[in-house]
Order: sequence, then C-alpha cells, then structure tokens
Amino acid sequence: MKLLTIFLYTAIVLAVSSKTTGLSCGTFINEEDKAAAEAWFKVNKVDLNSTSAAYTPASLNVYFHVIEAQSGGNVDSKIPQQMQVMNTAFANSSVQWLLTGTTHIINSNWYNLLSTMGTHWQQSQMKASLRQGGAADLNVYVVGSITSGTTSLLGYSTYPWNYSLNPRNDGIVITADALPGGFISNSLGMTLVHETGHWGGLYHTFEGGCDGPGDEVLGTPAEARETFGCPTNQDTCSGDGPDPIHNFMDSTDDICKNNFTPGQIERFRVEIATYRGVAL
Repeated sequence: MKLLTIFLYTAIVLAVSSKTTGLSCGTFINEEDKAAAEAWFKVNKVDLNSTSAAYTPASLNVYFHVIEAQSGGNVDSKIPQQMQVMNTAFANSSVQWLLTGTTHIINSNWYNLLSTMGTHWQQSQMKASLRQGGAADLNVYVVGSITSGTTSLLGYSTYPWNYSLNPRNDGIVITADALPGGFISNSLGMTLVHETGHWGGLYHTFEGGCDGPGDEVLGTPAEARETFGCPTNQDTCSGDGPDPIHNFMDSTDDICKNNFTPGQIERFRVEIATYRGVAL
C-alpha cells in the first residue's frame, strides 16, 4: 500500500463572547489518499463476524507523555478524569483503555509545538524519543500549544494504516487545555475521544460535504461543513437528515458531543483488528 500522508486540517478556532470555542482538529487526509486507503481496506479488512451476539473485550494500553516548559504543572490530576471520559465514550466498542504509564519531560520546544503537515522536526523528534509499545498501544503527547502557520490546534492524530510505514510517528498530540477542565472550549475531554476515533480509522462526519463519500459509515447523515458551537435543527445537506452535531467526530463544543453511531463503532473495531492486531 502506498504511503498515505497525514495533513493538518486548517480549522479556525471561533471565539464568541462568553460562548465556548469550536474544536480545532489537525487531522486531515486528502481524497486521493483516502480513496487508496479505503480500496486497500475493503479488500484486506479482517472479518469480525458482525452477526456475533457479543463483542470480545480488549484492554488497550494508554501511555501519556506530558511535556512541560517547567516543572510543577497540574496535568496529572486531569489524566484519570480523561481516562474515565475515554472509557465512557467507547463503552459500546468492547475496548477498555488502561492507563499504563505517564512520563514527564521538560522541553520548551516540544511544549510550544510547531507542527507543519504533522511532520515538523519538533514533533518527529518528540515522538521518536518517547513512544512506547506497539501498534495496539495508544501514545498521547500532551503539550502546551500546537500551531500550524497561524492556526491554533487542539490536537491531531495519525491513522491506523500509517503505522506500518512509520511506527514511531503513531499516536495523538493534544494540548493540556483540551484535557477535562481545560480552558479551551470549557473542555470535557472530548478532544482525545475525537482524535482516538481517527487513531482507530474514523473520519470526520463532514468528510466530503454533501456530495462526497462521507465518513465511509452507513447511517451517518451528510454534513456540508464542520460545525462549531452546538446549533439546533441544523441540516446542511437537504434530504439526508439533520446534521450529526452530537457525534464525537464532528467539531462541535465538548458539551454538545455524546455519541458514536453503531456503524462507527463497528468500523473502529474492524480497523483496529486489521491494522493494529486487536482481536475483538
């Protein structure tokens, strides 16, 4: 399979008086690479026998790497809360996330992370130095800020099919303020849930707009563009049902998000079985 390049998605963080701000996700794949990934996946995906009455549980390790500009941060107290959010969000997937290790590193360059197309030398150096485990182990890098050009990001992730080509690059980068109780978006910890969806092969709900192939999951209503805030009765693609603004893979405020669809959960399970060797 050809190398699929992860691009940073340019999303604007909208600040509206006292309202919350929109999730700014840096995970993006162009349509050519997406089509290649999907073509390979359809031919080679693992058959999990979707008619099975129950899923087989799997426990996946999570390694947090906390990057600080100086010692004395308060990130550690938020990590157990973040793990609870993760396990609640993925409760229907039969995946249990286990906090396996937390490392602390003082590095001002990594703390204020510059990430161009997801491959800037700072993030490459950081991941090469810190990553632990194999394909099924989730590595989360918590930094102070992420900027791509003039755009501020809350986080970004690799996709599972990239692992075999660059194992050291695998993982998720988020800002400390995206953890529960963070200052960005009055965070409830949904940034990591969203990026973990990408880590497990899920796309944005607004992928391709009204006329594109969408998120490759049946049952997800088409959405013309990403949504910020938490609007009511929004339907940007006529005839396909209301926009999935409460879905974890949209860009709405944390308080607005509350679900993965059954189809997304099934795709997540098949993706991590195919690319990460997780038997469910």
